[in-house]
Amino acid sequence: MTLLKLQNVEKYYGNRSNLTKAVDDISFSVEKGEFTAIMGASGSGKTTLLNCISTIDRVTAGNIFLEDIDITKLKGKELNKFRREKLGFIFQDFNLMDTLTAYENIALALSIQKRPANEIDKAVKNVAEQLGITEVLNKYPYQMSGGQKQRVASARAIVTEPKLILADEPTGALDSKSSKMLLERFNYLNREHNATIMMVTHDSFTASYASRVLFIKDGKLFNEINRGADTRKQFFDKIIDVVTLLGGDMSDAL
Repeated sequence: MTLLKLQNVEKYYGNRSNLTKAVDDISFSVEKGEFTAIMGASGSGKTTLLNCISTIDRVTAGNIFLEDIDITKLKGKELNKFRREKLGFIFQDFNLMDTLTAYENIALALSIQKRPANEIDKAVKNVAEQLGITEVLNKYPYQMSGGQKQRVASARAIVTEPKLILADEPTGALDSKSSKMLLERFNYLNREHNATIMMVTHDSFTASYASRVLFIKDGKLFNEINRGADTRKQFFDKIIDVVTLLGGDMSDAL
């Protein structure tokens, strides 16, 4: 079943005399339960594309459908409802509320949805256990490591069981051990909960955890590879091959 569909999406910045095509006529679909990575050099348009899907940015042209609803047409209350109920967004810099504990940060998303208190408590403790952060639930962000903060941010994004989880460079600020732990959790959510995940990364190791990788170059879809029956190591090698093919443009993707 197709969950997400992009049709001829374009995003321009600037004016006629100085026009930048950040996203240039991109079309693809994502199936429910798929774990997709988007790779590309800095300035390739991958984060802009993610921002268009998350409705942080508005497309210049084209359409984006989530469950057959054209999200490019949503406004006001409908748009807020869509963001609140359908999307989970994991930012590279965590975006946690400094004045709230980990528990309160995670619970906030459910409170906004006006869920009952006992249901919120159960959901927060459950997701904390899944992500291995039960011991930091009563701590504030300044008392946590980078890895713990990222897992709290991930818990906040997935606690509402959104249709689509979007992650922008989720391992960018983490050490290798924390990165591996977070990616293993993504795999768990994808495998056990059929979570649909779309992750932007410039790191081949991170991308190798996905089941499909889309490569963006100069705002266009350059290539796409599927993991299939490959081991993660085999898939990693294939990703490196494409990165090498892209040459100097992807030098920061290694």
